[in-house]
Parts: sequence; structure tokens; C-alpha cells
Amino acid sequence: MTSVYEEKNISKAITRVGLPAMLGQLTTLIYNIADTFFVSLTKEPATIAAVTLCAPILLIIMSVACIFGMGGSSVIARLLGEEKKKEAGATMNFSVYAMALSGVITLALGLAFLQPLAKISGADANNIAYTCDYLKWIFIGAPFIMLANGFVHLFRSAGLIKEGTIGLILGNVINMVLDYIFIAILGWGTAGAALATSLGFVCSTIYYIACMIREEYKGNQLVPLTPKCFLPNAVMIRNVLSIGIPGALITVLMSVSNIILNNYISIYGSDAVASYGIAYKLDMIPILLSVGLSQGVAPLVGYCYGGNEKKRMSDIVKYTVLYGIFMGGVFTAVFVLFGKPLAAIFLQDSVLIEQTGYFLKVLCLSAPMLGVINMTTSYFQALGKAIKSLTITTLRNAALFIPGVMILNHFWKLNGVIAAQPVVETILTIICIFMYIKDINSSNN
Repeated sequence: MTSVYEEKNISKAITRVGLPAMLGQLTTLIYNIADTFFVSLTKEPATIAAVTLCAPILLIIMSVACIFGMGGSSVIARLLGEEKKKEAGATMNFSVYAMALSGVITLALGLAFLQPLAKISGADANNIAYTCDYLKWIFIGAPFIMLANGFVHLFRSAGLIKEGTIGLILGNVINMVLDYIFIAILGWGTAGAALATSLGFVCSTIYYIACMIREEYKGNQLVPLTPKCFLPNAVMIRNVLSIGIPGALITVLMSVSNIILNNYISIYGSDAVASYGIAYKLDMIPILLSVGLSQGVAPLVGYCYGGNEKKRMSDIVKYTVLYGIFMGGVFTAVFVLFGKPLAAIFLQDSVLIEQTGYFLKVLCLSAPMLGVINMTTSYFQALGKAIKSLTITTLRNAALFIPGVMILNHFWKLNGVIAAQPVVETILTIICIFMYIKDINSSNN
């Protein structure tokens, strides 16, 4: 089979890199929803609220993996476009060892500051015990959470797309099975949900390391695990961090904005947090599929940029955006029509079902815009233009979103807080279009 990097048919190339990434993100979403579903069997809104409040902390842990996973992936793809395989392999090796070390540091710091982190996340007297139970097991699994999430990006850039997707799916399936055992059978609640999550990432990490050992044994220069290849040079570190740190800040800012949002929603009680948590988990379907599509295509864009194939790169971006817009439109229609029945899967209380269905209808209005925003962000990351991708995320999660939540809360209370997402992303879509057009025009001159 032709290498995905050499595939001339644009739609086929996007499908080959995009679908596996979307499938991986979909299984991640399914395990997130499974967590919420099994926890909801307790019929206690405080437990659902705790899982919702912990989500930003889990995202921050994953963001550290982005420093070396996404940063390394971007550098590797461009090096392959320049036909520098040895340097690409050294970058892969450095990124893996750096993620492992970062995971151990995060584990120690997380357990040391468990209670303060729970309070910062928005936990109150009703749910702080559940929140701490969840966070404890998440921090214990932090090294494996980081490695598994980083490996996904690194494997894609090395052309091991199938292996990257299998590892992600494997971990998520194991997570869901353990969710049932730990929560539904053993009754471990939020602690069981977190332990299932961590063990799922442990299994993914073991699989990825086994794949690297196999590839190294076969003589693949791109995936060495030999410690002697770990020693990086200053240029390599600078190249990885220049993309990785802004990439990580993207997730950190997203987590910070979610923490602020959760704090505003918590003003209206645990029931409001629970309703939002379920609506947001469902709205994560188009969000994560869009992220998967754009992140899957990013190494292909970087390869074209490294090989100076500007026309092909432009076509890939254009088609990916169109596919993303269409996909988002489909989900908007589904959620508007079937919001309440979907909420009823997780809730029994008719008032909460009504509220959750309404929240979902509002949140999903921005789904078609995700195709533009996520692909523009991935485009700048793939080209090594980290500041521009960080600018988009800063606008999305801080400069526009935080004031938006405050202002809309002042005028329309809880309804205004929920509406902040579609309002901000409408404005951001227009900004992204102008940024992309300006970048293309400047590179053609």
C-alpha cells in the first residue's frame, strides 16, 4: 500500500489519517460517557458533579503529554518531509523519555496538593469527598496517562497510524469494562471510575511500548527505545518545546476555562453542574470527532510543508474544513431534535432531563464551526507556527470566553453561562478564517 504521506488522492489521504484518529477520539468519548453513565447509577447528583469537576484536572495532566507528544509529532512530520529519518527517530526517543519523567513529577505533586486542587476545581461540601477520591487515582495513574496520550501523536507522525489507534481503543475498552466491574458490581463510585481510567491508560502504554520494541527489532529508525538515543541536542529540545509548550497551553487554557465555567455553574447548585456535565459529555461527540479529524490530518499537513508541496497542503486543509462543517451540522440537527431523549439515558428526574436537553440544544449550535476552528489550529501547529495556534486558543478559552461567561451570567444568569460557548465560537470562526487567509497570502508572496 502507498504510504499515506505519498497518497495523491486528497480525499483518500484525509480518510486514511483522519478516520483512525476520529475512531480513537470516539472511543475516548464513549469511555467518558460510560464513566458518567455508571456513576449516574448511584442516582446521586453530587457524584456526577464530582466527575464533571475533575475533568479539567485530567485535561491538564494530558496537556503535559502534549508538550512532548504534539511537539515531537510536529517536528517528526516535518523532518520526514525533509527526509531526515535519523533526526526524526532521535526526536521520538527524547519525547518518550521526557513524558515518562514528567508523569512521575505530576504524580508526586498531585498527591501532595490533592485537597487544594479539589477546591480550586469548584468542589463544595456536597461533593468534595467524591472529587478527592477521583483525583487520587487519576494522579496515581498520571505517568501512564501522559505516555498513552503522547504515544498517539508520536505514532501518527511516524506513520504507525493503525497502531496508534489500536492502543487508544484498547485502553478505552478496558476502561469501560472496568467501569462496569468497579462501579456497577463493586460499588466503588467515583474512585472506581478513576481507577478504571488509570488502568486503561496503563494497558495502552504497555501496548505502545511493545509496538516500539517490535519496530526497533525490525530496524525501524523512527522508533528507537535505546537509552543512548535519548540524549538530545539544544536544537531538538528547542524545536519540540517551541511547538509543545504552546500546544500544552491550549489544553491548559481549555481546562482553566472549564474550571471557571464549573465555578459559575456551581453557583446554581449540584443539579445544574450535573445537567451541564451530561450535556457537555454528549456535546463532546462532535467536538472530539472534529479534534480527531484535524489532529489526524496535522502530520500530513506538516509533511507537505516540509516537502514544499503548498498546493497539496492547501487542498488538504480546505477539504478537511468542509468535512468538519458537514459533520458538525449533522450533530447539531440530531441534538436539537433528540436532546431530551438523550438526557433521559442518564437521568430519571424530569426537571433535570428538561434542563439537560435545553443545555445540549444551546451547546451544539457551535458544532459546525468546529471544523474551521480546530483545523486552523492544527494547521498552524503542523507548520511550526505555535504562536498563531496559541493565539486562537487564548482567544477561545481566555480572552473571549472568560469575559463572555461573566457578562452573559450577569444578564441572563445560568442560561447566559451555557450560551457562552456558541457565542464565543461564532466570533472565533470569523477570526480563524481571516488568520488563515492572511497566512496563505503572505506565504505565496
